[in-house]
Amino acid sequence: MKKAIVIGSGFAGMSAATFLAKEGWEVDVLEKHAVPGGRARVFKEKGFTFDMGPSWYWMPDVFDRYFECFGKKVSDYYRLIRLDPSYRVYYNDGPMDVPADYEALKKLFESIEPGSSIKLDAFLKEAAYKYQVGIHKLVHKPGRSVTEFLDMDLAKGLFRLDVFTSMKSHVRKYFSNPRLVQLMEFPVLFLGALPSEIPALYSLMNYADIKLGTWYPHGGMFNIADAMYKLATELGVKFHFNCDAEKLIPHNKKIKKIIATETLDGKQIKKEFEADVFVGGADYHFIETQLLPESHQSYSAEYWDKRVMAPSCLLYYVGLNKKLTGITHHSLFFDVDFDLHGKEIYSNPQWPTEPLFYVSAPSQTDNTVAPEGCENLFFLIPVAAGLNDDNHELREQYFRKIVDRYEKITGNYISESIIFKKSYAVADFKRDYNAFKGNAYGLANTLWQTSILKPSLKSKKADNLYYTGQLTVPGPGVPPSLISGEVVSKEIIKAFK
Repeated sequence: MKKAIVIGSGFAGMSAATFLAKEGWEVDVLEKHAVPGGRARVFKEKGFTFDMGPSWYWMPDVFDRYFECFGKKVSDYYRLIRLDPSYRVYYNDGPMDVPADYEALKKLFESIEPGSSIKLDAFLKEAAYKYQVGIHKLVHKPGRSVTEFLDMDLAKGLFRLDVFTSMKSHVRKYFSNPRLVQLMEFPVLFLGALPSEIPALYSLMNYADIKLGTWYPHGGMFNIADAMYKLATELGVKFHFNCDAEKLIPHNKKIKKIIATETLDGKQIKKEFEADVFVGGADYHFIETQLLPESHQSYSAEYWDKRVMAPSCLLYYVGLNKKLTGITHHSLFFDVDFDLHGKEIYSNPQWPTEPLFYVSAPSQTDNTVAPEGCENLFFLIPVAAGLNDDNHELREQYFRKIVDRYEKITGNYISESIIFKKSYAVADFKRDYNAFKGNAYGLANTLWQTSILKPSLKSKKADNLYYTGQLTVPGPGVPPSLISGEVVSKEIIKAFK
């Protein structure tokens, strides 16, 4: 029986582990934290359950497909709730709810910009094509050779995929009202670059948003990670928690073993794991530069410094001792200059002057994530990766700034009702996930960092070292991470028949 070691139990790592185990491989997963999930971990405090990372559930078909590969269904593990409205956007001239029903959304568009409902149909027809090709074909390519794209269907549809047009210009071909433009550009913020730098291919995200809907797994997003963990253990995958990978030991052109420190009952124990294949599900840059000797690193320091990173985040987990009125599960606060904040993330990296921010209130949908009569809030400010002056005073300053705006805009006063608060930012991403430049979302999906132009899923210096996750193909996000694990496992199985 062939053996694989997977470093990290995030979505990509667990996906790779399950697909390898399904094919009869013996798989061990090394995880530095006490629970699975990576950035999708959970913590509980004062009766609140806080998802630490992802909070949007888009592309339900990708999750369905993942579990179906193992003869399972999503409903075997967790219950999904369709959110309606999908989310609310607060502009400087008032709020707008985005309805789940498409006909209702068309009426909303028409009321804002006459004629835009017909244009929305046309826009989404193209986006549907991109979704089908992009999510069901392109993202399953391992990105190791241009020959992967010698595909008649892809060749015929190349221009329809709009890979050489920016999202900014693509959206403006259809819509001119600033509200609608911002609404259609918002989904690509997850991809880590300004709309002017993201290929219009990613209007597929608008299809996912509008047509496939925004969902919520009852009990929280950690239930996805927990479901994958349960599936993995059913398949025989062994997990080693509190097990911190320290060094990969090469011999000639192969990795011979990995050395890790496992903490058991407060005692640290050095462990060595040997395997046929090693899969890096942790931060790619960290594995390359910290676990490998220079002789076995595929990329130079200069290469990494030139990578365009997706943003980091300034997060706040907040528990209130009261319920709020008139709010939605997801809220986007676009009441300040959209372009200025974008430039302060990407063009001129700095802490934002007046940040856009996002609030998730899962306790509006799910009464299990907060004590009775209480509210669970998650505040997120996107910030530039690589900022170094992350400190308590700065975090408090931004918290006061966004809470003040939140109170004025929603009419809900929360400052005196906070019974729990925890912040999380750049320094924490570096410490907990060894995240390159403290990024939260991985590598930006710009044209020059797409597919074969991303860091390769296979090491160039070690024949049995592979990578998965948001710094390699297909890119950032939870659904792409599930796919990333599948793609790398297929490459391994093919190479080690």
